[in-house]
Amino acid sequence: MSSTSLALTFFLFFSLYPLFCSFTASAASDDVEITYGSVLKMMHEKTKFRLHSHDLPYGSGSGQQSVTGFPSVDDANSYWIVRPELGTSAKQGDPIVSATIIRLQHMTTRKWLHSHSFESPLSGNQEVSCFGNDGKSDTGDHWRLIVEGTGEMWMKDQRVRLQHVDTGVYLHSHKKKYGMGQQEVCGVINKQSDNIWMAAEGVYFSVNKTKHST
Repeated sequence: MSSTSLALTFFLFFSLYPLFCSFTASAASDDVEITYGSVLKMMHEKTKFRLHSHDLPYGSGSGQQSVTGFPSVDDANSYWIVRPELGTSAKQGDPIVSATIIRLQHMTTRKWLHSHSFESPLSGNQEVSCFGNDGKSDTGDHWRLIVEGTGEMWMKDQRVRLQHVDTGVYLHSHKKKYGMGQQEVCGVINKQSDNIWMAAEGVYFSVNKTKHST
């Protein structure tokens, strides 16, 4: 194992260790429901690249933190925490149904998956970036989860789309690559086969079964 890979392994272990104590590890299980608080990787169905970000700004457009598709499975910068939209009473462990508005928080930089009316660098579609922090989030971070096919619940390995609430575009990727071999991630207005994603590797909170008295 290279020194870089070893460093990433230790980083990921120590970052996620407190979470493993309270999570249900479900990567090998079938019929796993995605719940708030889960930490996961979003895989682009067509290319198998993972939704990815890192502390590197775009050189054009908004200049905010860049979002790309990453070819390798083993990278800590491809983990995202599933959070509810602003102003809701949703709790950690609550399941997520189709048409729910969610936010995805980048685990290592704490910024939010975001979009707005800037052009993406390679294709000229809508830019997708990471923006804000734990205490700063706005509706530009809101994405509507759309489950494809039958079933209403968001499940691991299920085909989904993410539609940006403010602008209506779908989270999208394609085979256009930056010089470093990572794919462009952008937003497009039409439903296409290139805007299908799936929850892949991750650690998932069990469904919250707490019953509240009325």
